Amino acid sequence: MSLHLLRSISIITITFVLAACSSSPDIYTRSKDGPPSSWGDVSRIPDAVPKKEPRSKSGNPGSYVVFGKRYYVMKSARGYKERGIASWYGSKFHGKRTSSGEAYDMHGMTAAHKTLPLPTYVKVTNLKNGRQVIVKVNDRGPFHENRIIDLSHTAAIKLGIKGSGTGLVEVEAIDPDNWDNNSRTARSAPAPVADTQSETITKVPVPKISGIFLQLGAFVSSHNAYALKNRANNALGSTLASVSSTLNGSQKFYRVRIGPLDNVEQADNLTERLTQKGFNAPSVVID
Repeated sequence: MSLHLLRSISIITITFVLAACSSSPDIYTRSKDGPPSSWGDVSRIPDAVPKKEPRSKSGNPGSYVVFGKRYYVMKSARGYKERGIASWYGSKFHGKRTSSGEAYDMHGMTAAHKTLPLPTYVKVTNLKNGRQVIVKVNDRGPFHENRIIDLSHTAAIKLGIKGSGTGLVEVEAIDPDNWDNNSRTARSAPAPVADTQSETITKVPVPKISGIFLQLGAFVSSHNAYALKNRANNALGSTLASVSSTLNGSQKFYRVRIGPLDNVEQADNLTERLTQKGFNAPSVVID
């Protein structure tokens, strides 16, 4: 095979795999990103409307690699529900092609996710203030160890996380076949509590959460759990890691966790310290 052909195949592969379809690797970083120079009352911008759509022709490979890590695209979004940390992206990416082929609109109600099929509609709830939005996932990202979803600038404002840059959220996939667009709720679910600020901002009761935890592992063997706990504490020079037990059905597991932590920055700093010490990146858990 000629060198020219090999180079052509490599370029095609990289172009297909990379999210946001930019020629520069810095598409995955948030440096120099920011809000638009001006914006109006974004609280009155309506949420995305869930509807059945075919999978996009781009952005849905079986798997792809970014920064040396392989991600596997889910075959179906059905039943997906996860808590974690959300971030947002703005003017740096506005107008650029997303992984699904659509142009990114920071004024729209969209989001990026590493593994959900494109497109997928999701309900995102801020676990601190109960605000809730519906967005269309049409892009890949965020490629940060401790983030599960990247929201458009407008979605972040409506959720109340734009100022802090991140927020604790619950993300739940929506089944368009079982969704009532008039009430904005699943047909079997109770109606949300209306927010007096705007008819397009929805609030639900705030769930009780203990905080942010970093989970280093879960084991059937308590011996393995305590060995990992001791190794982590020795590496950190602290007693931050601990072991707790939980039942999954009839099976007892021993979880090695650090937390509850005060904020996202502390979680990020500890994650960086652990990975520098040779540990696998811990999972962020919000209980």
